[in-house]
Amino acid sequence: QVQLVESGGGLVQAGGSLRLSCAASGGTFSSYAMGWFRQAPGKEREFVAAISWSSGNTYRADSVKGRFTISRDNAKNTVYLQMNSLKPEDTAVYYCAASATGWGPWVQEFRNFEVWGQGTLVTVSS
Repeated sequence: QVQLVESGGGLVQAGGSLRLSCAASGGTFSSYAMGWFRQAPGKEREFVAAISWSSGNTYRADSVKGRFTISRDNAKNTVYLQMNSLKPEDTAVYYCAASATGWGPWVQEFRNFEVWGQGTLVTVSS
């Protein structure tokens, strides 16, 4: 049983930084793609970033390029999302997700992920 647990969310002022963590357990993740998605009230869940466990290749949404960085520590089975220069429009519940399908453009779509964490709330004040 694969499980994901997010942490690191909280309240931060615009322009500040947060680092989110996603701890994975219950399986072997070397072949997985890992993604970060977010959902604000009244909006659809949207893609933020994704990384391949094996290669370290990444995708990032245009809205976060230059501000957010996704990374992983394979020894700790942990994926991180470093968020800098935060804006009020970044306010959302952030979810970590895992997909065993493999690496490709489809990791930018939340429907292609089969395992999800509980989410962590990020609130950015102006």
